[in-house]
Amino acid sequence: MRFWPFTLVLVVFACNPTTQKLDTHKQYSFLALGDSYTVGEAVAEEESWPMQLANRLQQDSIALNVQIVAETGWTTDELLSGIIKADIDKSFDLVSLLIGVNNQYRGLDEDQFEKEFKVLLDEAIKFANGNNHHVFVVSIPDYGVTDFVRKEGLDPIKISRELDSYNAIAQKISILRDVTFVNISPLSRKAVDDPTLIAADGLHPSGAMYGQWVELMYQQVYQNLSAR
Repeated sequence: MRFWPFTLVLVVFACNPTTQKLDTHKQYSFLALGDSYTVGEAVAEEESWPMQLANRLQQDSIALNVQIVAETGWTTDELLSGIIKADIDKSFDLVSLLIGVNNQYRGLDEDQFEKEFKVLLDEAIKFANGNNHHVFVVSIPDYGVTDFVRKEGLDPIKISRELDSYNAIAQKISILRDVTFVNISPLSRKAVDDPTLIAADGLHPSGAMYGQWVELMYQQVYQNLSAR
């Protein structure tokens, strides 16, 4: 579990919650829940998407304390255990959830993912003091386009199809909870033609890729953070 002082804001959804002007004198809090994609595996700490988003929003003079509960390799059930271990006893102005790639990689049942994702999203809403408009879900990127998949002899089409199915489940649950779903998956697939979007490990996104995620979610994030 890590803490960083920074700036941040959040994501919009199907319905339009009432927004308010952000207080530049307030220090907002952000909890990012997930796995290696939230940690920023294989890139410098400041290149992870939560940190890039914080830096991007710092330009709007919005101060933010970032707390991350995520570990490389975590599945949905391991994130649930990690949340319990973290013993979080406060609420946050903003909460994100990005999880599921390791469920798919290990060949775990989609029904298990759906069941545990519901619990995780409910936990995220609880951490946002019950305000679902202060929560956003980020889709699972498609690692099927990476060198790792080619070297391991994995089937990129199968990976993409299964991740599409996982993301459809996450989006469905997000809609049911009236929570913003940020679809970065199309951006992740651009790496098939641009190796600079993949980190040195040949598997995870590079800082440049995370930067594209941030540009996609920036206005949405700001609106979510300012939602009443």
